[in-house]
Amino acid sequence: MITAEGIIDAHHHVWDLSVRDQDWITGQELALLRRDFLLADLDSAARAAGVTASVLVQTIDGPQETPELLALAQGSDLVAGVVGWTDLTSPDVARALAALREKPGGAYLVGIRHQVQGESDPLWLMRPDVLRGLAAVAEAGLVYDLVIRPHQLAAAYETARLLPDLTFVLDHAGKPPIASGALRPWADTVRLLAALPNTVCKLSGMVTEADWDRWSVEDLRPYAGTVLDAFGPRRLMFGSDWPVCRLAATYTDVIDAAKELTAELHLTERREVFTGTAPRTYGLTAIGSPAVQEAPCA
Repeated sequence: MITAEGIIDAHHHVWDLSVRDQDWITGQELALLRRDFLLADLDSAARAAGVTASVLVQTIDGPQETPELLALAQGSDLVAGVVGWTDLTSPDVARALAALREKPGGAYLVGIRHQVQGESDPLWLMRPDVLRGLAAVAEAGLVYDLVIRPHQLAAAYETARLLPDLTFVLDHAGKPPIASGALRPWADTVRLLAALPNTVCKLSGMVTEADWDRWSVEDLRPYAGTVLDAFGPRRLMFGSDWPVCRLAATYTDVIDAAKELTAELHLTERREVFTGTAPRTYGLTAIGSPAVQEAPCA
């Protein structure tokens, strides 16, 4: 069972380059990631760090990866849910989601994500066809993960406002410009998004937005403090972003940083960040037994 004694990692990835290329891994600076990262590798790293359950998140915008992730989840005693992909611009989103749920491991599908950060149109989320697709995601009882950059936060706010029945999960705190030290306008728009009750945020991906070689917990603190204050512990969840985090930190380093950043919270509030918000948002109750999603608390 998922309990308060363990940590839930609400965001990680796996890939096998012999099955499918990760075409976003380019250039020398990402060379560390150009190798296979398998579920067995994750399991070893996660168990050593005190993680007892996790959410596996898509990396490729295409139809082949998600069924593979669902099948992996079905065979794992660590993965409790999968955030997959479907073409939100298609008129058949509802049918596509139903088909995914018929696949092996389909019960593990808890959310959908698209690499919006790579879209050239900053208003991509507000396109009529995308809004129609997102409405189908809500109708299916799934959540939607937002992987966006700061300049796309305003569109995310408008989209979440237009679709109050859909829970939006902001991955990596919206990728704030930690390396530059700038807080605004990121902080202002994040607070605007957080004012909507159907939004949740992941305390994840921060080390790779900082200086990879010289980051410190103090560099992260203003940004973590902003989302803690804006969303509150009951709408904030920990995620490692493994193996991408390895560009700047080990799995254990990321967990230790998150613990330090939340050290001043009451014990019950810390439990929300590390074990409470993810199951409530994604509908996870036990390994191998996804539950019906509940709306996040305001």
